[in-house]
Amino acid sequence: MKITFLGTGTSTGVPSIGCECETCLSDNPRDKRLRVSILVEHAGKKILVDTSIDFRQQALRAKISYLDAVFITHCHVDHVFGLDDIRPLNFRYGAMGIYANEIAWTDLKRIFQYIFKPTHIGGGLPQLIPHTVAHNAPFMLGSEIEVTPLEVIHGKLPVIAYRFNDFAYATDLKTIPADSLDGLRELEVLVLDCVRLKPHSTHLCLEEALAIVEDLKPKKTFLTHLNHDILHERESKILPENVRLAYDELVIEV
Repeated sequence: MKITFLGTGTSTGVPSIGCECETCLSDNPRDKRLRVSILVEHAGKKILVDTSIDFRQQALRAKISYLDAVFITHCHVDHVFGLDDIRPLNFRYGAMGIYANEIAWTDLKRIFQYIFKPTHIGGGLPQLIPHTVAHNAPFMLGSEIEVTPLEVIHGKLPVIAYRFNDFAYATDLKTIPADSLDGLRELEVLVLDCVRLKPHSTHLCLEEALAIVEDLKPKKTFLTHLNHDILHERESKILPENVRLAYDELVIEV
């Protein structure tokens, strides 16, 4: 399984507009972070997790020319506002499946009403086949990818973490319920939310993220959704051996 980090930044991206902090002024490419998203490739399938607000730029950079499916973690702006840029792929290959929980579907249909309740003629619309996922209800995508949606809590909002075989992606969370923790055990690779060094009301900070890693014990962990408090070179030096900071365009094999 091949994982490409399309974006690893928080909702404002890094650098943040108007900021002159050390990270925002850094010339290290690993401190340049588009909004968070990944591409999963396995057994001939290409899966996008979240259509970030930077999706067009990410797709061009990663040379994405085809997708089998889109998985949505939740319906915040930075995670879904690139949905309209799916259209060029539809033009070439037709409709694709999009997977989200019931809460996200309520917001997706409201925000993108022009897609799901079209009232006009003319202009291309994203061609999407809706699927609703449920917590801890696994299903197969193709013959070799088992997908397990697991509910995590982002402040008060239930968000879906996705487990694909022995890889899991859990972004935008503050707490993980006990049954979801059990669903995240025995992983080869975990990608985990870590917004900054100090505590945050709706996201994991570094100390909290490392505590979850210590509990789950995946073989490798990559921290994502990083804001400008995290300077890649500096913070990389304080992490345990099996934990790394993700960065844009990083490619890993699971």
